[in-house]
Amino acid sequence: MRRVVADGFREFVTVRVQDPRLQNEGSWTSYVDYKIFLHTNSKAFTAKTSCVRRRYREFFWLRKQLQKYSGLVPVPGLPGKLPFHMGCSDDFIECRRQGLQQFLEQAVQNMVLLSDSQLHLFLQSQLAVAEIEACVQGRRSYTATEAILNYAISNRGWAQEETE
Repeated sequence: MRRVVADGFREFVTVRVQDPRLQNEGSWTSYVDYKIFLHTNSKAFTAKTSCVRRRYREFFWLRKQLQKYSGLVPVPGLPGKLPFHMGCSDDFIECRRQGLQQFLEQAVQNMVLLSDSQLHLFLQSQLAVAEIEACVQGRRSYTATEAILNYAISNRGWAQEETE
């Protein structure tokens, strides 16, 4: 996403969903999570570079939260779920990865959705969804900005290695 704002300043947001990894392989609780890498110069974001891992059900939760608070603004769709008995093929995982990336690209381009602090915490902290909800509702001793900054400081090396 690129947007020109005052004084010819070019604002950009690059978000990539990559590196799908199967967790707990061979067990009933196995799942795939994805690395979300974000790089921006936008004033809308607290950290200019971030990297987190999220699984599909967390994307599903985010979409539901965005729908709840976006009013009449349409929220982008997610790729579908796969019936349990079908297993997870490499093609399915890649198709899902692409769909999750499209979802995030569209979400960060929408000013209404971009104003939701849950989206920012999802993209720029590794907080669990229950912690994101608690933070946004003021039930934590830290703000969304503090949570993002603390995560950025603690993971500076990881985010920097992604940009090289």
